[in-house]
Amino acid sequence: MRDWTLFWLVAPGLATGLGGLGLLVVGRPSERLLDTLLGVTGGIMMAAAMFSLLVPGLEQGTVAEVVLGVLAGAALLVVLDAYMPHVHARFRERSHSREQRRAALLLSALTIHNLPEGLAVGVAFAAGGAELGIPLAVAIGLQNLPEGFAAAAPLVAARASTWSAIGFAAATGLVEPPAAALGYAVADSATTLLPFALAFAGGAMIYVVIDEMLPESREHGNEREATGGFVLGFVVMMLLDNALG
Repeated sequence: MRDWTLFWLVAPGLATGLGGLGLLVVGRPSERLLDTLLGVTGGIMMAAAMFSLLVPGLEQGTVAEVVLGVLAGAALLVVLDAYMPHVHARFRERSHSREQRRAALLLSALTIHNLPEGLAVGVAFAAGGAELGIPLAVAIGLQNLPEGFAAAAPLVAARASTWSAIGFAAATGLVEPPAAALGYAVADSATTLLPFALAFAGGAMIYVVIDEMLPESREHGNEREATGGFVLGFVVMMLLDNALG
């Protein structure tokens, strides 16, 4: 694995910590801002799945391979969704140690979220090298910035310290580099499976957007802001993919 490839496999996961640092500038955010950022993140992820994973998968394989990969990726997330504890709405738990409990549940949710992102970056580099991998890595890193902020901000709202919230946001991205390395190794050693692998990662990302991010961005009545953010994120990723790809 070349040095620059290793850098791009690791960098997107580190961006969540950078996003958490936004708390030092913004302070305690409003629910409207959080919902808008979730929409932006969802739009970037959806466009990345479409243009950086499914389209290359269709170009390199058959429709049947891509369909099977999408279904398999979504099915994996269904299993994780069922057996890993997580939350769809932030901070609704009521217990004597609710801040710690909420943090643990949110960490599980973001782990589910970040695994397919890392997998997608690794598969993209194995499938198309820098031409395909770098745009997706940049896109995932960009969407991890608001995601890191969105992960850290509720902890501050629940009276956690700013630096502990930033550390929590950074920790949520640590699963991405190993997932990226796994995606790269598996896809690189079995090139005939690349269309399926690309679609698998895309299906997992689509599931996360629809099942986790979009519903949560509408929990507080900010549907228009969330939708506007989604469209903005989708367009930004589409332009980025076209410019860098």
